[in-house]
Amino acid sequence: MSDKLLKLPAYFLADLPPEAALTPGLITEACQTLKRNRARYLEGRTTAGIVQRLDGLGRDWLEADYPFRRHVLEAGPAATGFSAAVLAAGLDSFFQQLTADNLDRLLRQELGHPHRLDDFYAGDHEQGSNRVALARGPQLLAHVAPGNIPSAVMLDMVLGLLARSAQFVKCASGQAFLPRLFAHSLYDAEAKLGACLEVAEWPGGTESLEAALFAQADCVAATGSDETLAAIRRALPGHVRLAGHGTRVSFGFVAKEALAGRHPETVAARAALDVAAWNQLGCLSPHVIYVEEGGNVGAEGFADLLAGQLEALEKTHPRGQLAAREAAGIAARRSFYEVRAAHSPDTKMWASAESTAWTVVLETEARFQVSCLNRFVYVKAVNDVNQALEGAEPVRDKISTVGLASSGARAAELAQQFARWGARRICPLGEMQRPPLGWRHDGRPALGDLLTWSEWEK
Repeated sequence: MSDKLLKLPAYFLADLPPEAALTPGLITEACQTLKRNRARYLEGRTTAGIVQRLDGLGRDWLEADYPFRRHVLEAGPAATGFSAAVLAAGLDSFFQQLTADNLDRLLRQELGHPHRLDDFYAGDHEQGSNRVALARGPQLLAHVAPGNIPSAVMLDMVLGLLARSAQFVKCASGQAFLPRLFAHSLYDAEAKLGACLEVAEWPGGTESLEAALFAQADCVAATGSDETLAAIRRALPGHVRLAGHGTRVSFGFVAKEALAGRHPETVAARAALDVAAWNQLGCLSPHVIYVEEGGNVGAEGFADLLAGQLEALEKTHPRGQLAAREAAGIAARRSFYEVRAAHSPDTKMWASAESTAWTVVLETEARFQVSCLNRFVYVKAVNDVNQALEGAEPVRDKISTVGLASSGARAAELAQQFARWGARRICPLGEMQRPPLGWRHDGRPALGDLLTWSEWEK
């Protein structure tokens, strides 16, 4: 592969010039081509072969001189709004997970046997009843990709390959940069696999194009707002399955024992990493960090430490430029809290000077606050975990991840409490935007959500 990435061949619809118009007929033709290519190049592939190809691709993306990675870091800031350092950290986080060992663990977790997409196999629980089972993916899997962070759609594409599905990735306007480059890297590694992918972009709600896509698909995997998912569900033909992930929010919880040691700044540094990863735009990013009082450092001291860590990250991993509307939204919210802080000792604010790069708001009220994101985070003082959960009750059914700073037996107790309350994922603070490859998104099986099973009773 040469390094002339600005002259990528037009393998995908997203490669066409902006003036090229997409039509329903073109979408239908692309889907039918994908199905034919799947039958020729993908359906008969072994799981082991696909895993090895993905393992190699992951290692390529981690190389500093890999042409696709270089192009992302050079052209990505202008195309995505993320700084090169944020993009590099995001690429590393994703591709470090894309290994043969992790893919094997994912397959065993989801299927009970790593080759159940290849042939009939019996799990331990099936052997006594003389049954075997085989899993198969959709013939054509359509992705409606989220517009916030690119790693989510890349994982969806990996899962689709494991499922032996032809895939049509529909991105929002202007959001195809990284999914398109990932598809090109796969095409460069093996053209036959790349020929089973299509990437396109158009404005959401373009009914004629979406109707053409949905008519050809067997399953639609969509991530977006609850309103977006509801609209997709209404538009789908009755036989098409929807694997949807709607609006989700996350928060952190810092237990008092985590701040009882000599290094509370380490806890604050971990929290800052969660806030800064992908500029806080993903559903795994914390809007609020609850701090349990009673440690050597209270909520106000923690907020001050967090502000210092975010300032340090702005020097090494700058947030990048925002659209004027987003920056204005942050400025307006800052003004509100400046006024409140001037009149109430229960509110304080720390903010980057002469920019909207980061903001920390401290409040004694425990009620969950939805952040305006882009490194704008709330710190809430609470007496105990019960007060935190009471504050988060209005978004209980929307909670994805809880980032936990605790230790020992108390950590296990808190994890149990958060899980029984409804959190889908509990992880160490500092790892919120670094889920393992096999994590169960929204508490559901990642690969298993796409599959249909056939059983043979021998």
